[in-house]
Amino acid sequence: MRDEIERLFDSKPAEYSDEDKELFAVFLTELTAGTIRAAEPDEASPTGWRVNAWVKKGILVGFRMGVNTDMSVGAMSFRDKDTFPMQRIAADKNIRIVPGGSSVREGAYLGQNVTCMPPMYINAGAYVDDGTMVDSHALVGSCAQVGKNCHISAASQIGGVLEPVGALPVIVEDEVLVGGNCGIYEGTIIKRRAVLGTGTILNRSTPVYDLVKGAIHRAADDTPLIVPEGAVVISGTRAITNGPGKDWGISVYTPIIVKYRDTRTDTRIQLEDLLR
Repeated sequence: MRDEIERLFDSKPAEYSDEDKELFAVFLTELTAGTIRAAEPDEASPTGWRVNAWVKKGILVGFRMGVNTDMSVGAMSFRDKDTFPMQRIAADKNIRIVPGGSSVREGAYLGQNVTCMPPMYINAGAYVDDGTMVDSHALVGSCAQVGKNCHISAASQIGGVLEPVGALPVIVEDEVLVGGNCGIYEGTIIKRRAVLGTGTILNRSTPVYDLVKGAIHRAADDTPLIVPEGAVVISGTRAITNGPGKDWGISVYTPIIVKYRDTRTDTRIQLEDLLR
């Protein structure tokens, strides 16, 4: 399948054949089932992850191939590419999608016992593993990878990275708590058991200051921003130390690691189980 997807992506045919459409249908089924992923763990990689560029190419092929069509349901009017319909959730995984305007696009993988609170949205290519909760007004973007037993709190944004195809998407590993109104963008990796306090924003251009270890975590040309395992990150400020900014007493936003996860933090997080 990989070679055929690469061929379709590179050739950009003016018209797709029935065989091309059948190939994409199989690709989408496997993406939805989680048997293929846009990114996956890789112990040999410096980040612990590798991107599967051909899978991202397959998603882009689907958008090229799709025809804008009526997808209305009852009185609700929708139009979108016919290659990416709304996903119908079967009963076998015990997934909860609470009524109230949520959507999961075909091509997104949801594991066992995932809970979705309304309204939220999970885009094609995303991977949401077992036991995770996606709360109200939260977004899991295209190709974003979310691990087991995470909580993506209300109004948080897990940005997706579909293009460039070789770039890692945003990755949130197992047992991470993402507080309300957080934003994780530009291929940032949140290592397992980390906690992001309310309103924390993480991207390639903003370093994270580690008050515990006396270190500064930054993205580099060939690696994304990586938040260490078990880190507790909150939003803070950093004073400008020269020029007009210093004279005017201006500070800029910066995320800060104030501690690493301990038994007290774990006790608070266990309260989330009551919502599942």
